[in-house]
Formats: sequence, structure tokens, C-alpha cells
Amino acid sequence: MKDVFIAGVGQTRIVQNGDVRGRYMAAEALTKAFDDSNLNKDEVNALYVANMSSGVLGNQQQLGAVVAEAAGLSGKEAVVVEAACASGAAAVRQAYLMVAGGIHDMVAVCGIERMTHPSVNKDDITKALAMAADWELEASKGETFISLNARLMREYMAAYKIKHEAFAPFSINAHTNALDNPNALFHKQVDFETYTNARMIVDPLKLFDISPVCNGAAALIFANEKYLLANGTSRAMDVRVVGSSMATTQVALEKRKSLLHLDAAESATRQVLANAGVALDDIDFFELHDAYTIMSVLSLEAAGFAKPGEGTRLGAEGRIFRNGDLPIATMGGLKARGHPVGATGVYQIVETYLQLSGQAGACQLNEPEMAMVQNIGGAASTVVNHILQRVR
Repeated sequence: MKDVFIAGVGQTRIVQNGDVRGRYMAAEALTKAFDDSNLNKDEVNALYVANMSSGVLGNQQQLGAVVAEAAGLSGKEAVVVEAACASGAAAVRQAYLMVAGGIHDMVAVCGIERMTHPSVNKDDITKALAMAADWELEASKGETFISLNARLMREYMAAYKIKHEAFAPFSINAHTNALDNPNALFHKQVDFETYTNARMIVDPLKLFDISPVCNGAAALIFANEKYLLANGTSRAMDVRVVGSSMATTQVALEKRKSLLHLDAAESATRQVLANAGVALDDIDFFELHDAYTIMSVLSLEAAGFAKPGEGTRLGAEGRIFRNGDLPIATMGGLKARGHPVGATGVYQIVETYLQLSGQAGACQLNEPEMAMVQNIGGAASTVVNHILQRVR
């Protein structure tokens, strides 16, 4: 396997208006990524586009060719990767494997999602998101991802005698970190009182337990060492991908042995650590999939950072904050940066690259060397993990 480096990154600011069509948002992110890399985009071998809902909400399939044309890459290999909210990381994994396996020297990844625009309404969006659940057993019976995550939170609170307020640090941390991220959707400070007094959405989920529906695009350029050195861009060899994994479990909650143990998250984490040859203690920060506060807690436990029922302690003890020993959502996470579903996994990798390369600005951690990134599809039915390392 060849070493795979992140040669360039690009992102658009996450928004909730629908003024710019998806293909042009994607083209903007790709242009920024190629400019950042100083590589010739005409030499890119392939483009992997991550998206979940364009066919439903935008009446547009075949985004690979559509985005390639908009970005000036017509003629290149281009394909869409879809794995619900894990589409971004699934596309990153495909790109990584192509370069690591020696099939391609340089590839591009672009995550794009445009969910809010004049031609769709709230019901359309809810239905599109519900397609990532088991349609026959859940979505067709009126279940949504809010109701499914509310069920998980109720089960967790009852099983471990946890009060709702114990989840507050996760939302507070995300919103605090997003204040320093110019590309984040929300720049709103959230304190304990704001969190606990927020309106109820589906009991026990309140407003600040839930990530927002929004639009955004992010892009990455991956290349191998030989190509980068041949093109005089050794500067781009600051961060490399040292591990990648993907796992799945039953989509419908009712089919699972345990609601409170994320089997796929545990499996993907175990695989990626073995793949990278590292241990949990080597991880300096963890960019997890905080679409819901309950999912943050369950992810920390499934990964092994906390015992079952003790995930909220990491928030209470301040360990998840930027000055803690296991920072999460360092630039706002899904909760406050925003969660443009198919693009989220790419945003996570972009932000992790910025942290490891010392380019995270006011969000910068203190010289991190290794990070784990986890992107989740559905109610943790598809989980993709990556480990990135700073190269000295």
C-alpha cells in the first residue's frame, strides 16, 4: 500500500438559503482545493462525489458527471458515492483506496448537499432524510431520524438513570467552538440555561440536541508521495491518511440486539486502529458524528473512550473541550458547523487536516499529531472511520 497524503482542501461556508445550485457549490469547493494543492487539475485521475438527496430534493442524479462539468473536469472518471449521512467519508474511503492501491496518483473528493431551497418544503426534507432509515419497518410507519434518536436517548436515560441536562456539555462545546469557525452555520453561544430551557422537539430531544438542515460543499485532493515529489509540492505532505475502515449493522433499530451499543461504530473503530497500527491512547482528538447529542455519547462509548453509561462524564469533566484530553467537534461539529448530510464526512476530514497542519486559526488545538474521524450513516447503521497523522 502506498502512503496517501492530503494535498489540498476547500470548503464553502455552510448556509440555510438555497440561492446557489449544488453543482456550483461543489465547483467552488473543488476550485479552492486545487488552488490549495498547487497541483494541475487536468492531471487528476478521478472525482468521487458524495451526496445523499439530490435525486429526491434536486431532481438530479448522475452528479459525478454534472459536478465534473461544473468544475472543469469533464472527461475524467467521476462517480457518486451514497451511504446516507456517511456518504462523505465513504467517498473519502474510495479515494484513499484508489491511491493507496496504486490505481491512481491523484484523485479528488467532493461532498455536496443542497437541502433547503425554494422548490422543497419541510416535509420533503423530512422524507428524504427518513430514506436512510429502514423504509419498510420504520420510515413508512412515520418514524423520522428525530423520533429514532429520541428513542435512543429515552432508552439511555432510563437504562443509566441519566438526566437530560447531562448532555448539555456536548451542545455547549460545539457552539463555543463554532464561534471561531468562519465557515460554520451558527455563531451563537449556548450556555447551560439556554440548552435546558430550549423547546422540546420530540421528548426528550430538545432544540439544541439536534443538528440543523443546511447546504454546503467541501473538497479534498489526495495524492501519493511519488506524484507530489515529482510535482514539487512536498509542502503538501504535511498530513497523511494512515487508516480507513467501514462497517455496517442492521438499519432498523428493532432488529438490533442492543439499542445502546453501536456495533458498527465499535467494529469500524477496532478495524481502523488495527489498520493504522495505533491505539486509542495515541488519538489526540476525535471528530465524531454529533448529529444528535445522544449519538456523541454512544459513539464515545462504542469507540472505547468511555464505558457503557459513562459517556456523559467526558462532557461533565470537560475532557471533550478544546483544552481537554479528548477534544471533539473542534470547529463546531455537525451541531453548530452544520450537517449538510452528504458533505459532512468531507467537512470533517477538511477540518481535521487543518488542525493537524496548524491551519485551524482560532480553533487551533495545541500541536495535535493524530486524529480519528468518524462519519455515521443512519442511526449508526453505516460507520466509516479514518485516522489522520501529522507528518513531521
